[in-house]
Amino acid sequence: MDIHKESRDHDHHGLYRVVNDVGSAFGMGAVGGSVYHFVKGAYNSPMGARLVGGAQAVNMNAPRLAGSFAAFGGLFSAFDCTLVYIRKKEDPWNSILAGAATGGFLSMRQGLVAASTSAVMGGVLLALIKGPGFLNK
Repeated sequence: MDIHKESRDHDHHGLYRVVNDVGSAFGMGAVGGSVYHFVKGAYNSPMGARLVGGAQAVNMNAPRLAGSFAAFGGLFSAFDCTLVYIRKKEDPWNSILAGAATGGFLSMRQGLVAASTSAVMGGVLLALIKGPGFLNK
């Protein structure tokens, strides 16, 4: 019985998890981006055209934000699963290192300094999020 449970747990660290996380991140970016850009578009539109302005802002900007969230979520999940596979254990360090790797990878086109800065910021952000995980041990 324990063997089957253990193998199911490891299945969640494969391609299924990465694809699932990409879809979840896309959905969060789409919903959050729609709300944000609707409010911003309605605020910046003249009186009488606020509903249309908000809808146009959502149509133009929400898909871009959703795609960015999906790229970040997919890379983070891929790095996290890779670290779990390499280190053979599940702990907060995997998420912290995955956040750093994701931040650095997404900023690679801007050069080494920008990639290094983003990697440090990504690691620090995930350390702040996962910090309570260290305190529970």
